[in-house]
Amino acid sequence: MNIVVHGKKLLAAVCLFLAGVISFITLGQTGAYAVFYNGNMRKLPIYSVKTEEKKVAISFDCAWGVEYTDKLLEIMKEENVPCTFFMVEFWTEKYPEYVKKIDEHGHEIGTHSATHPEMSKLNKSAIEKELTTSSEAISSVTGKKVELFRPPYGDYNDLLIETAQSMGLYTIQWDVDSLDWKNLSASEIEKRVVSRVKNGSIVLFHNNGLHTAEALPGVIKSLKSQGYEFVRIGDLIYRDNYRMAVDGTQIKNS
Repeated sequence: MNIVVHGKKLLAAVCLFLAGVISFITLGQTGAYAVFYNGNMRKLPIYSVKTEEKKVAISFDCAWGVEYTDKLLEIMKEENVPCTFFMVEFWTEKYPEYVKKIDEHGHEIGTHSATHPEMSKLNKSAIEKELTTSSEAISSVTGKKVELFRPPYGDYNDLLIETAQSMGLYTIQWDVDSLDWKNLSASEIEKRVVSRVKNGSIVLFHNNGLHTAEALPGVIKSLKSQGYEFVRIGDLIYRDNYRMAVDGTQIKNS
């Protein structure tokens, strides 16, 4: 009896291993946002990028207010730092002059949805509408195609990732959270970000964080002193021939 039981366990283990190998090969060829994890196929957004180069991408989510945005743009211009802004549609429509200004400063713009909902609770049609109208609102100002999408609250499921991908959008998260939305002090934000950044990191800030603009110069100078180069997310990620690690790291196939 024990031989039969162990034989079944061994067969199950072999089947699971082979399924994982097949999935790995398939995903490596297609570049799909997915990993085989605990017996299930999961779709994943991009949290960071595996690279030997000391590159980091700063991003800002824009949903409320513009009080500190001019200061952020001034700092990044002085430091020659490009970054990526993710804009909600109602913010885009309320502040088109800032959309234009951000674009003219050479920064990249992605969508952060139309209405800032928990998108894992939406059906495919609702997701498509959120992504379509928000992208069109941005493109109508910049004249450029939107290629990046960040889910509100970092909330996602397989349907959201699949739908965004079918629309030509790369779904982007972050691996370094500044927690500036918690109104941490500038020194706390700087210490938190600098201590967590690694090659290929994506950092999350908010354009209207209370102490974000105050913290940014220190963050930039500290990371530059460590040899980091600042790039836009679109210039950091791999567009094809990649696979995903279970932690959301995007890895280039060799």
